[in-house]
Order: sequence, then C-alpha cells, then structure tokens
Amino acid sequence: MAAAGPGITIIGSGFAGLCMAIKLKEAGYHDFVILEKAADLGGTWRENTYPGCACDVPSPMYSFSFDLNPDWSHLFAPREEIWEYMRACAAKYGLTPHLRFGKEVCGLEYQDGEHRWRVNTEDGETFTTNAVVAGIGGLHIPSLPEIPGREAFAGRSFHSAGWDHSYDLTGKRVAVIGTGASAIQFIPKIAPKVERLHVFQRTAPWIQPKPDISLSARTRRTLRALPLARRALRDAVYWLLETRALGFTVDPRLMKAHQIVAERHLAAQVPDPALRARLTPDYTIGCKRILLSDDYYPTLCRDNVELVTDHITEIRPHSIVDATGREHPVDVIIYGTGFKVTEALAEQRIVGRNGMKLQEAWRDGIQAYLGTVTAGFPNLFFLLGPNTGLGHNSVVFMIEAQVRYIMSCLRLLSTTRARALDVLPSAERAYNDRLQRRLSRLVWSEGGCVSWYLDDQGRNRTLWPGFTFEFWARTRTAKPTAYELIP
Repeated sequence: MAAAGPGITIIGSGFAGLCMAIKLKEAGYHDFVILEKAADLGGTWRENTYPGCACDVPSPMYSFSFDLNPDWSHLFAPREEIWEYMRACAAKYGLTPHLRFGKEVCGLEYQDGEHRWRVNTEDGETFTTNAVVAGIGGLHIPSLPEIPGREAFAGRSFHSAGWDHSYDLTGKRVAVIGTGASAIQFIPKIAPKVERLHVFQRTAPWIQPKPDISLSARTRRTLRALPLARRALRDAVYWLLETRALGFTVDPRLMKAHQIVAERHLAAQVPDPALRARLTPDYTIGCKRILLSDDYYPTLCRDNVELVTDHITEIRPHSIVDATGREHPVDVIIYGTGFKVTEALAEQRIVGRNGMKLQEAWRDGIQAYLGTVTAGFPNLFFLLGPNTGLGHNSVVFMIEAQVRYIMSCLRLLSTTRARALDVLPSAERAYNDRLQRRLSRLVWSEGGCVSWYLDDQGRNRTLWPGFTFEFWARTRTAKPTAYELIP
C-alpha cells in the first residue's frame, strides 16, 4: 500500500509548475511538492542550451504578470536571463523546500476507493496524493526524422535540445536538418566557425524582422524605480501582440498584412532571386509558426553555407544523399526538427477511474475541457494542455489563466467538502466540438500546410483559436454544473 503523500503534487518546474506553486502558497496552502525529473528547475529553459537560444516573445510578456522583471537586457531575452528569472522567482516565493529534484514520474493511477492518486517515480518511490497538476509542457520530447540510415551515421549527431557542447564545430562540415524556431537561432551562430554548412529545408518558414532592441541601463533603472512603467510596458506589448490574432482568429485573409511584412523582409535580405524563390513559402502565413530573425537570411547568403531543398533520401556513414542523388559529405548532423508536441501528453502512463487509461480516453485525439481537465480523471489538471498553445502571444498568460481556474476548482472542492471533481463527459464534448468547429474555419486548417500543431488526423490539438482575453474570461471561475462532485 502506498504511503500517504502531500495534498497536491505538481509535476514539472517550468513556468507552469512554478506558477501553480506560487499561487498555492499565496492562498495559504503549503502541503504540496514539485517533482522535477532533472537536477534543477526551469523546464525548456534549463534543457535547451544551443547557441543563440532566446525567446521569440517580448520579455515583458514572457514573465509572470505578478512579478514583472525590470532587468531584461533585451526586448527578447536570451535563454540564460529567462532561466535566472525563474530561479529568482522560486527563491523569492519560498518554493525551494517544495522542490524535489531527480524525481521523474513514470505513472499515475487513480484509486477509486480512496479518491486519491497514486504517484510512481522512476526511482521506485510510491505515494498517494489528493490532486495532481501536470505542468510538463509539450516541448521536451525531441522529434527525430525517420530517414533511412540515420542510425548508421558514423560522425557526431545530436538534436538541438541536447546540444553537445563537448564537440567543437570549428572547421567541420556540418549538416543541419530542419529550419524551425530553434534552427534559425543557432544556424547564424555556428556558420562563421564551420568549414561548410548544409541547411536541409523541407518547408520554408515565414520569417519576420525581430526588433530585438537592447534595453539600456537607464531604461532598466527607470523600470526598476517605476512599477507603473513596467505595467504600462507589459500592457502595451500585450495589446500589440493581440492584434496579431485578428488573422488567426477572425479571417485568414487578414494575414495578408503579415505576409507582406515577411515578403519585404526576405526581399531586403536575400538579393539572389533564385535563393529567394526557394525561401518563399507556398502556404498561408500563420499556418505554421511565424518566426522572427534578422540574421538567418544573411547567413544563408554566406559562401560557406548551402541551402538544400531537395528531399533527403538516405543518410550514409559519412554523408547525406538528397533526392537528386547528390551526396553531401558531412562530419556532424544537427537535428533542428522540433518536438513531439501532441504525443507529449498522450504517451503518459496515466490510469483514471475504473482503470481507464488516458490513451483510451484520447483514442479519437487529445482533448480537455478548457485545456485543463479530462473526463474520467478526477482532480487531475493539465497546464498547457490540449489547445492552450498560442501562435501570437505568450503562453505564460495562458498558464496564469489556467492556474487561476485550478485554484477555483480547489475552492469548489473545499466549499462543497467533496473528495474529488470530475468534468462531465457532456461538458467536455460540447466544449471541444465548438472548439474544433472554430478551428476548422481558421488558417491552420485552410492554410495549405502540415505543421506540428496538427495530429495524425489533421486536427489542431495544440493551439487556442481565439484571443487570449477570451480564454481568460472563460477560465475566471469553475462552473459546478460542468462537474460531477465525488463525495
């Protein structure tokens, strides 16, 4: 029999897990733990250490609304500053005693008789808890392409999320497979030091300028001295980013203005018309993630850099072969191929009421009520769950909205003296039917591209289809009529 554990168990110590913990402590609740599989907190910002790693959301929005940081060095903070901000928050709000490192959760099982969750960790520990908040996110399982011969490559190879800093790229022949958000950050950093860089592009991304202005010491002093200035800056950035949602959420035709900006950016930075043609996407902007960069296009114009747009057919021990039969000799392969986003939650070993596995509940696709709770899994809450991602604003805003909603659910349990709450299947189904109908009319379904936003059925299980203030309004408080309260 499992030992009784804390009242609430939080999984993950990224922005989601930290926010949940901070709000629990603010409410006077201290009986919780944060289980972290690694040796330090930080989630994505701990694990991704590739050269040039930085946020592509302005820093005033990529931080907690209740702890605005006046000391960002740039409008788009580098990874090291974001990680330091997170550690500072953990210390400031007294989370250190609640953090348990090296605790990777390998299974969750709901105990029907006790109305508690049994938590199993990889090191063999087992305990029970009243509620579980999963803040594991979707950007932590690297996705590697299925290319014949990949395992036979005799040189060095690694994914950008597991950057091999022990390997010196100086003077090496390097292949980068993928041209997504991570690749366009590290490619400009490694190009000057390598002998030859082959960039293998499957689909050209839409790229807009990145206004990464440096925030002077004087600006930082002003923001530090004037809290209202910090708030005004955040509010201005928020509403500016929300305007980008018009094309996403109202009418795909409104994306044309964004496309014009991207086309002008490409034309200004790539003088060669042949190269420019290969870098021009053939799908509606916004269908895949819009990227920001001022140095990616110039890097592709370097003499030692080659853009390869022909499909990769084979990887040999010392080379990559493309669809034309051309062989590219390389010493190292770096995969900038992103993450398994829709699979991140679906692959978890979670067993709910009456022995139902999460995979059974999601056999027709991952879904959750308000992206937070799933029928048949009482007192289990997902942060950044299905359809809570964004293509236009900061997910930290979504995390805060979800945390406030979870706190409302916990208060509902307290006031009704119920042991657990379980969202009604009818409420979850009605919510997701409306969600998918809305998504089917928007750019992700009509834009003519395949992206990591979509599952294998072509349904968008990743993004929220509206303005963020809509989600904020819908998650202000838990509606008792949407739940079965288990006495």
